[in-house]
Amino acid sequence: MRTKNPELIKNIIDFINIQFKDKGQAPSLREIAKEFKISTSCVWKYLQEMNNKGLISNKGGFRGIKTKYMETAKDNVKQIAIVGSVACGTPILAEQNIDGYLSISKSFLGSGQYFILVANGNSMVDAGICDGDYVLIKQQETAEEGQIVVALIDDEATLKRYYLDNKNKKIRLHPENKNMQDMFFDKIEIQGVATKVIKDLI
Repeated sequence: MRTKNPELIKNIIDFINIQFKDKGQAPSLREIAKEFKISTSCVWKYLQEMNNKGLISNKGGFRGIKTKYMETAKDNVKQIAIVGSVACGTPILAEQNIDGYLSISKSFLGSGQYFILVANGNSMVDAGICDGDYVLIKQQETAEEGQIVVALIDDEATLKRYYLDNKNKKIRLHPENKNMQDMFFDKIEIQGVATKVIKDLI
């Protein structure tokens, strides 16, 4: 096989990396062919040569293409489960509650296990958490006063600020919304503590 155009090889690698950053996966042969206005058979030959030169690895089909950038990125990111509405009686990370996954840098997370809760409603707007925002939650069963927690109450998850009412021997969950009242409970089950909010800026 004749040596391929080195500039096109570089451009194909750049395109694969861009598609991975934008979509989380490598482009198909057809997508590469369309981008560079060449045939899919030509793309396949380029990929073979790139694989032979160690510029990419191909472990099963076109979606198995991995560049050096993709391999490095994979080692530095973690797939975090996105939890939508929580079904009564099921653990918060049960399969039926998971709406998908989000790739997040390990350096952004820190130590511990995490999940992402989709905020529902406007009870925490004064804390900057709006309906539909992604809230990064560190899994733990305890919390310090003043932290925003995911509390499981009667098999339903709620996101509120956590306090202890020692006088009345109650747990106080405080909504960060001036139009809403505090809620008091004898017992709650803490599922995690909110650490960050991921949202779109308009």
